Amino acid sequence: MRVSVELVPRSEEALFEDVSVVRKVLPSVDLLNIPDLLRFDLRSDEAAARVNRASGLTVIPHIRAIDIAPNAPLPGADRPELNSVLVVAGDPLPAGSNRVAYPNTSAQIIERYRREAPHLDVYAVFDPYRRAPWQELDDVARKKDAGACGFFTQPLFDLHMLQLSMDWLRDDTVFWGISPVLGERSRRYWERVNHVVFPKDYDDTLDGNIRLARQMLTLVREKNDNTYLMPLKVDLASYLGGLSDIITG
Repeated sequence: MRVSVELVPRSEEALFEDVSVVRKVLPSVDLLNIPDLLRFDLRSDEAAARVNRASGLTVIPHIRAIDIAPNAPLPGADRPELNSVLVVAGDPLPAGSNRVAYPNTSAQIIERYRREAPHLDVYAVFDPYRRAPWQELDDVARKKDAGACGFFTQPLFDLHMLQLSMDWLRDDTVFWGISPVLGERSRRYWERVNHVVFPKDYDDTLDGNIRLARQMLTLVREKNDNTYLMPLKVDLASYLGGLSDIITG
């Protein structure tokens, strides 16, 4: 089982503080992934390159397909510190933004990376919640045809959904997403924005999230699959510390 930890690049200083926590609490983890969030100044490929230079860790930046202009250079393609990227569709731009969005699909940008930057492994996204399963699996097939070598999933919050998704993607390389959701407000956000359906007995306390993550990690290890942890809005050391034995074991 390979484990990645997703770290948000709020600033270079904050990012390196989080990297230090990961290295202290999970010394066996050698992989990070970094999203590209427009509300922060530090772009994901630059953040990934800086972390790699400073730590030697492998870092996968998220690349937003809708940000890439036709014939523009592909983000990260010329950075020797990188060996992988994760292509995401990209959330719609907020109202009043002066940025330009382009009508690219993830598959189109994946194909460009495979053609123009064949030295990079290109991952794609699988989301079991956003639409009918057959539609999502059709999109998975298009992304594989375009050259995706594997998938990072949106976080899952139900062991049954994890098992079902594992069956759907049983022949693929997958990093199964695990994220804590603490409190009713966060649950409503995930339900509204990401269309997540939580189990009726979902425990949104820190202890409950750690218990579920341990169960999911055990299943991922049994299947000889991979995972990534997205520790949002939680004390990083406390959350990762509650999982350290099962990850390092």
